[in-house]
Amino acid sequence: MNTEAPGTLPPGTDPSGTIPSGTGAPGAEPPGTVPSGTRTTGTVRPRSAVSDPTAPGSAGSGPVAGGPTVSGPTASGPATARRALPSWPAPASGDESVHRELFRLNRTPLDSRLLARVEEIERDWILPLVRSMEAAGAPVADRAGWQRLLAGLLARERAGNPAGEYLAEQASRREFTLVVREFALDGLTEAQNFFPAVPRLPIKAQMAVMRVLIDEFGCGNLQQAHSQLYRLLLAELGLPQEPEHFLDTTGDETFQFLNVFYWLTQRAPHVEYFLGALAYLEASIPDAFTHQARACERLGIRHGRYYTEHLHIDTFHMREMQLAIKEYEAAYGLDPTRLWTGARLLSRLIGGAFDAAVARARESAGGVAA
Repeated sequence: MNTEAPGTLPPGTDPSGTIPSGTGAPGAEPPGTVPSGTRTTGTVRPRSAVSDPTAPGSAGSGPVAGGPTVSGPTASGPATARRALPSWPAPASGDESVHRELFRLNRTPLDSRLLARVEEIERDWILPLVRSMEAAGAPVADRAGWQRLLAGLLARERAGNPAGEYLAEQASRREFTLVVREFALDGLTEAQNFFPAVPRLPIKAQMAVMRVLIDEFGCGNLQQAHSQLYRLLLAELGLPQEPEHFLDTTGDETFQFLNVFYWLTQRAPHVEYFLGALAYLEASIPDAFTHQARACERLGIRHGRYYTEHLHIDTFHMREMQLAIKEYEAAYGLDPTRLWTGARLLSRLIGGAFDAAVARARESAGGVAA
């Protein structure tokens, strides 16, 4: 039992740090070890075991004193190690596509050098794509015209999706598992890259978008968070549950879909591109995810709620996105052509990613590509 008063340092401890006096410069010993020359009248608990509430034997609550805590008889055995933070390393071979590299950089704190590399990749990829889509489309006159165009796009996608029908009605469990694996980086990081768009919106539009984001994160309830629902699905299918495990199994088409939202929210010159893209996504998911939901039911997969939850909640989200666009127009004015470009851009990227994922799953499982 610790006999010292709370917040007091044990005798012989330097109050300026955590190294007992007489042991040399701070930092000379690894954390959690007893410095040479120090009298051991008890156990020096490693700082990591005290400050990490998940460490075995840690109370996980209450203030932590600045120095090591002396308590009880000497214990043996190695100190409990902290779990490593997720990292996004480049492949050792140096052989990496620009889309995989861009995803890694988008998940990394950027200094000026890394930001310059991000902008270089986007300048050669997304900017020409956006310019070509704008050049190929006619201007959209008003918000009502944008809504009509969006409804027409959704109707065309609903009418024919061979890859989706194959997944729903014919895919084997292995094929379905490969498709789930392909989109793991999306499911496990869902909506995390949307937040930078919020300060670019007027306050009433912010509220509508935030209501969408709050739902994506389960209103703060872990068991309702969409990324947690995807973890449960991955676990049932025997796949890892942390995103860094999927860097080497994700195709470039999926990386492009993932990367586009980092550009839309942070570096696109006009936030209307983001509003149009997210409005399309929320409106298209209830139809698109019916294929995965049907596959789960047919294959007896218990944790298909990730898909069925979207069938329910995204009908609400698509109304919120139209409200956000209305509020943006009221505050700042609106270029509806940019909304339409954002919608077509995302339709192209997510559709290409899904078709490629199903085709690769069929090939890997020995079937014929869709």
